[in-house]
Amino acid sequence: MNHTLLIQQVESLLTTETDTIANLANISAAINMEMDRINWVGFYFYKNDELVLGPFQGKVACTRLKNKGVCITAIETSETQNVPDVHVYQGHIACDSASNSELVIPLFVEGKPFGVLDIDSPDFNRFSAKDQETFEVIGKIIEAHLSII
Repeated sequence: MNHTLLIQQVESLLTTETDTIANLANISAAINMEMDRINWVGFYFYKNDELVLGPFQGKVACTRLKNKGVCITAIETSETQNVPDVHVYQGHIACDSASNSELVIPLFVEGKPFGVLDIDSPDFNRFSAKDQETFEVIGKIIEAHLSII
C-alpha cells in the first residue's frame, strides 16, 4: 500500500463533496481498493451511547455496538486501537469470525464523539505502526472535513 497516495486520495475525495455519507462510502471503497489483506473496512457512527453501522466495504456487519469491543474502547479512550490478535482482546465482538486483527481510529468533531473508522484483517498482526500513523492522519483529515459541514 502506498500510504502517501492513500492520504492524497482521501483528501481529493473530500474536496468537492460535502455529503458525509457519500464521502465515507467513497473513503471505505478507496481503502478497500488500496489495502491488501483486509476483509472489512468501514465506519460506525456514535449515537445515543452506542455505535451504529455506517458506510462500509465487506461482509454483513454488526449493526450496533454497545458497552464492549474494540470500537467502543477507541471511543471511550479517545485512542487508536491496534489489536494484533482480536481473540485475546477482552470483550471483543466477533462480527466476522474470519477477522484476526483490527485497527480502529476514533473520530471526534468539536471534541464530541462522531464515530470510528474500523479496519479488520484475516491476518494476525496485520497493522504496522506505519499503517496506524497513516490512518490516524486520515482520521484527522476526515474530522477536519466533518467540522466544516
